[in-house]
Formats: sequence, structure tokens, C-alpha cells
Amino acid sequence: MVDRERSAARIELDIETLAGPGYTLSDEAIRRYAYTPVYRATLDYFTAALRELGFEVSEDPVGTLVARNRPAGEPVFGVGSHCDSNRNGGKYDGTMGVVTALEVCRLNEELGYSLPLQLVSFLEEEGSGFGQMLLGSRIMLQRVTEEELRDSFRAVDDGRSFWEHAAEAGYEPERWRESAHVLDDLSGWIEMHIEQARVLQDTGNRIGVVTAIAGYVHADITAAGRADHAGATPMDFRRDPGVVAAECILELERLARAAGKGTVATVGEIAFEPGLINVVPARARFSLDIRGVDEDAFRGVARDIAAFASQAAERRGMTAVFEQRQTLAATPLDGRTVSALEAAAIETGEPFMLMPSGAAHDTMCVAERVPSAMVFVPCKDGISHSPLEAASPADAALAAEIILNAIRSLQ
Repeated sequence: MVDRERSAARIELDIETLAGPGYTLSDEAIRRYAYTPVYRATLDYFTAALRELGFEVSEDPVGTLVARNRPAGEPVFGVGSHCDSNRNGGKYDGTMGVVTALEVCRLNEELGYSLPLQLVSFLEEEGSGFGQMLLGSRIMLQRVTEEELRDSFRAVDDGRSFWEHAAEAGYEPERWRESAHVLDDLSGWIEMHIEQARVLQDTGNRIGVVTAIAGYVHADITAAGRADHAGATPMDFRRDPGVVAAECILELERLARAAGKGTVATVGEIAFEPGLINVVPARARFSLDIRGVDEDAFRGVARDIAAFASQAAERRGMTAVFEQRQTLAATPLDGRTVSALEAAAIETGEPFMLMPSGAAHDTMCVAERVPSAMVFVPCKDGISHSPLEAASPADAALAAEIILNAIRSLQ
């Protein structure tokens, strides 16, 4: 029988400790990126806790933490998440998932279940250190190239390459392909995460069992016009790319709504050059974040907004170019694992629901090789990637119980 109050207290202690001095670069937010001293301290915290449980702890060639209670070569069930943060983060995103995985390992030992487990805390899920989301899991799935690691992927703070930073931190980036072996023995995988939206809160559910993870297209559209004096140039003589950007942003909203099937689209960045109040811009760049669980729907939005931008610019005597930054396919999760989580949730008697994830997670990569699923817990008002984010350790304790019992049923 799981003592949820004790689990919640342990989870809360872990989270509060990791939000304190020594584990973040700022006292205003959680700021914790790969290869920083505070990130190293966080890995050391989990290492110590897992070794107390008798786990063998190691790191892959680039710094993803791996801990297991069985020798290499024996089947294990994977649990975990990530413990890096974004650049203005809170104490729950990612970290609560690793802490809950740690609690699953603790309960497994305390209750004498002796389930074969492997905990993983992925490197650079948020991409705050090098501008690359899901970097540790993408490396593990060989979804990067050595050229990108050596040269293209550069630190946001100092511009040096990922390769240089990894080597300086004591890792062996030349062995990066060996990261794939972390998944060799996994019979399954479950990641717990805060929802990062308000669906669970607003529907009164404590748990979300995730059935699919939205894919996404990250891209930029750059419209090129002509810089002119803002006062001396008549409206009919202008080639203002800012107007093209405005038209595109409204069209993007229309396209996403028309696509349906949970498709969403966002412009989160916009920049004008030269960026002066009294100059008609010469260039306007805006970002695209287009997501959905239906591949045809969200990719259709990306295709259609690129065509619209080109036509809108051409009508005004300008050009617009679509350039993709990164894309990932939508990820359906494993039906058997989802069913096991659903059954374990029903057994608790607590309210839960089946739902998709609109946010990207490392599980998107793991699911390519391993039967995978996810569990969500509510976060207050849907706030995440913010110091204001809040989630309940009691909900995380419930998630740990559900995950543990689901794994038992799958063995």
C-alpha cells in the first residue's frame, strides 16, 4: 500500500531543495542549463539519491544521466524526464518528472516489488543552453549529425560549440553515437510531466494519461521590402514588410482554426530591421510554431502560410521567404502502456482523463524505439516556463503510484 502523504512529502523536499541556492543560476527563476555548475550539482543530487537505493549511476557520452537497478544487458523499464530549465523557468517543469521517477524507484524498493527499473534524466530538453530542443534525446536517437554537434549547435551565452562545451565538462562527444545504447535494454518507458496547460485544472482531473504528442514545425518567414523615411514617404510609395507580417499573423490564426483536430499556431518572435521608430522597415522576420497530433493538419498550415506569405509580399512588390528551423512528427503513444496507466488510474479512484500533449517531450524520441507513454499532472492556471508555475506534490505522488502499478502490470 502506497503512503501518498509520505511520497508527497519526499517529492516536495526534493523539488524545494533543487529550487534553492546551488541549483539555479538566479534567485529570480530556475535557470539551469547543460554543463553549468548548477546543472552538475543537480545531477549529483539525483546520483546520490539513486545510489542510496542501490542503483548503478552513469552518464552517457554527452551527459544524460542513467541509473539502473539491474546489470547492463538485462531488461529494465524506463522512467524519467529532464532537469534542465528554460531561461525563465519554474521549479516543476521537467524537474518534477525526474523527482517523481525517483519516487517510483523509492517505492519499488520500499514495497519490495523489485521491478527492474532504469531512470533517465535527459540532457537539454528545453534547449536553453544551445538553442536545440530535445537535444539529449535527439542525440540518443541519432537525429543529429556530427557536423551539427561540432559546429552548428552553439551556446547561447558564449557562442562556442556544443562539442567544445561537452569536452570541457569532461564528456567524450566523439563517442556521441554510443548514446543510442541507453535504450537497448528498455522494455517500456513512462515520463511524468506537468501539463503546461489548464485542461486538467479546468476539468477537475488530477491525472492525464497521454495518448499522443503533437508534432511541430518551427520556422521563420522573412519579408523583404525597402527602408524609407517614415514621415517623408507617402503611403502609396511604400514597400513595408511589416504590413505583410501583420497580414500573415492574422492568416495563420485563420488557417489553424480551419485545420481543426487540435492544431495550434503561434507567432512568438517578430523583428523589424533597422528597428527605428521613424524608419519604414527594410525587413520583417517573424517566427512560426505550428503544432498538432494530426500530421496532415499541422503540416498543411505550415505549407499554406508559406504560400500566403509569398503571395501577400508579391502583391505589394516585395518578397517573403519561409525557412524551417526544426520539425518533429506527431507521436502516437503505445496502446498497451496507455491502457496499463488507465487501469492503474481507475484503481486509485481519483479523477483522470485521456488526453493529447500539445508540448514536445523527450518521449517523442524514445517512442521511436521503445513502447512509451506519459502521465500529466495539473499546473496552476496552465502556467509553465515561468517562475510562477505551480504544481502539487500530492498529484505527483498519485502519479508515482499509478506509474508504479502500471509497470507492475506490464511485467
